Amino acid sequence: TEKVKFAPEDIIFDPNILTVGTGMDEHNNYAVDFIEATRWIKANLPYVTVSGGVSNLSFSFRGNNVVREAMHSAFLYHAIKAGLDMGIVNAGALPIYTEIPGELLEHVEDVIFNRRADSTERLIELAAKVKNNGKVEKKDEEWRSLPVEKRLEYALIKGIVDHIEVDTEEVRKKVKRPLEVIEGPLMTGMGVVGDLFGEGKMFLPQVVKSARVMKKAVAYLQPYIEAEKSGQKQTHAGKILMATVKGDVHDIGKNIVGVVLGCNNYEVVDLGVMVPAERILEEARKQNADVIGLSGLITPSLDEMVHVAKEMERTGFKIPLLIGGATTSRVHTAVKIDPHYSGSIIHVSDASRAVPVVERFLNEGAKKKMHDDQKAEYLKMREAHAAQQKDEKYLSLKDARANKVKIDWNSTEIRKPVKLGVTIIDDIPVSDLIPYIDWTPFFMTWRLRGAYPKIFDDKEVGSEAKKVFDEANVLLKEIVKNKSLRAKAVFGLFPANSTGDDIELYDVEDVESSCEKHGKHVHKKASTKVLSKLHMLRAQRHMEEINSPNSCLSDFVAPHESGKTDYMGAFCVTSGIGLDELCQKYEKDQDDYNLIMVKSLADRLAEACAEYLHIKIRKEYWGYVPSESLSYDELVKEKYQGIRPAPGYAACPDHLEKKTLFRLLDIEKNIGVTLTQSMAMIPPSSVSGWYFAHPEARYFNVGKIGRDQVEDYAKRKDISMTEMEKWLSANLF
Repeated sequence: TEKVKFAPEDIIFDPNILTVGTGMDEHNNYAVDFIEATRWIKANLPYVTVSGGVSNLSFSFRGNNVVREAMHSAFLYHAIKAGLDMGIVNAGALPIYTEIPGELLEHVEDVIFNRRADSTERLIELAAKVKNNGKVEKKDEEWRSLPVEKRLEYALIKGIVDHIEVDTEEVRKKVKRPLEVIEGPLMTGMGVVGDLFGEGKMFLPQVVKSARVMKKAVAYLQPYIEAEKSGQKQTHAGKILMATVKGDVHDIGKNIVGVVLGCNNYEVVDLGVMVPAERILEEARKQNADVIGLSGLITPSLDEMVHVAKEMERTGFKIPLLIGGATTSRVHTAVKIDPHYSGSIIHVSDASRAVPVVERFLNEGAKKKMHDDQKAEYLKMREAHAAQQKDEKYLSLKDARANKVKIDWNSTEIRKPVKLGVTIIDDIPVSDLIPYIDWTPFFMTWRLRGAYPKIFDDKEVGSEAKKVFDEANVLLKEIVKNKSLRAKAVFGLFPANSTGDDIELYDVEDVESSCEKHGKHVHKKASTKVLSKLHMLRAQRHMEEINSPNSCLSDFVAPHESGKTDYMGAFCVTSGIGLDELCQKYEKDQDDYNLIMVKSLADRLAEACAEYLHIKIRKEYWGYVPSESLSYDELVKEKYQGIRPAPGYAACPDHLEKKTLFRLLDIEKNIGVTLTQSMAMIPPSSVSGWYFAHPEARYFNVGKIGRDQVEDYAKRKDISMTEMEKWLSANLF
């Protein structure tokens, strides 16, 4: 308008109207962006006009004209208000904005204005119900015409919370006491849920949704029950006191078992996490519990369970003890826990088995036989375990070291990391981690067995798996949009050498200056500052396979006597920043389903963060495979060079080594992750470990070790034998 004197009213701006509802997050705001761009143009560039290709907006719903036309009409209604002058669209097919059915209009505008994380999914679901005449099919609301007691039962089975307070109130007005609503139709409905679950006709996610309905109904009734103050108590099938043992913070499995038991009319008292033995037993007496349930994930929790069993015996308990958790097993329960308690001890491997087990052990007519049979079975398992241990052959520590992993360090090329020292990544976008989620363990959390994505084709669980997967992704989108979970990482890459079964990590600046003086890969031991010494354990089981070594992680780092400077890494990641607040929100809403869902997603995101960071280490920060290009399946199957073993697990089973790792990286200060006295990490959605880059580095299981190695290891760590045996109890034979 200034240089060529072109009239502004003859200028037409055509900002792109791009497709929304594609399922890709980066597309969700395109309609909003166009409307805001139009508003800005009209405010800042007077007299110009604005046009747009409206039909692009709905391209992802091609084939469904009813939805597309409703999208066009609603979009034009709002865009014209913002200043849109012209639009390219089939005007003859536009419905009148005010005549668009309310449900369809709401869903369409949710997509246009990006109002909900699940807007696209909801519109897709609705689109499938829309008839060609433009009307929306009614939801299956026939159940709303059933008697109110049957409506409550239906809502419980289907997990529908929409009408629960209205229906609960209707029943309350029909009965004499509010407690009768719980003991009557609600418990009848939950009984059906329990039966269906026991018969395999309902899956765990559905049961947890049923529990959410039940909790909301009970929460609604609670003020009426308290106001009545009659002293009459609800009858239950039994009272179960549950706790995650001292030092452990993992409780997803415990929460699931508690929900399932609650659905079957058991009163569940959950003491939470990191609960010491004395409080567990004190509360069990105070609550007059019928059963105590213990949960734990990390290996030190196994010893804590033994301690609880001993204390139960010492203080005269007779009630059954339930044992559960990822590291527990029937064999461990039989061998390590059962000998210390004369009462019944039951290992529960799956939430679906908790109810029938508890029923039998609390049944007056059946519990003695159940107890005797269980004790006899555990005795046989102990005898079989002892016989197996005798048959196993173990080498002396000296012979095991002689059979170490053989690596020719003279011909080994060592890649110096691009970035040495400690690096902090204070905020990793959760959206960047989602592509690296290994979904198979997620389905295992929900007791849906199968590998992702093949699980969706499973005739038995495929449909439910897909539903849970879709709901998990809706929640993930909300998490990303609201930034309700944050991920952080700290890692360090250091010069290193092995010294026997230990690994020394050196001061970066000290080694760098030494290398400059004495050659690229040479340093002087005497003048090199040791930052940390890592103590590793060696497998001692006799390897009958030809050329099968007795491995130790130190084998994968160049020995000091090689004259070469090698390198090693350490890391800690967490995706649990903000998890407590989310959990409190769902607990307040009586929403066990989303409570369990968000915890399981946080765990998956932590593992995804470890995967994400390891890729960056391999390709960028260390850069020993800069051109690596692996598929999702190859990543899940760990087809990359290098390993990241975690202290406390198979290849380095000593949890105390986490202290060294945390000091080395100053993890608590740098990313806020802390350790409990049992070496569990808080937040629990955290992963830590070591980085090894050598092409021959492999995961392995140290397994059982001899007293000679325990003594040697205790001496190297300067710890008493008693303390060392406590931390390595799971590895002693």
